[in-house]
Amino acid sequence: FFSTHFSMPKCPACGKEEYFGESVRSLGKDWHRGCLKCAKCGKTLTPDEHAEHDGKPYCRVPCYAALFGSSRRKARCRFC
Repeated sequence: FFSTHFSMPKCPACGKEEYFGESVRSLGKDWHRGCLKCAKCGKTLTPDEHAEHDGKPYCRVPCYAALFGSSRRKARCRFC
């Protein structure tokens, strides 16, 4: 008889363990649903509704567009 120890993945925002059914997958990582927030304004996001810059999630509009968008090309939501 032997025991196997493994660690649960940790949320990149809060550093606490993720448990099956509590997390969402985005940017190649598992996040607590409440921890996937815009790095600028703090709005809670879903995996489909954000942009990424340097590994951090941002609202597509207005935050990502204002911080990183070019004047020639506006950021658009996935429905535009």
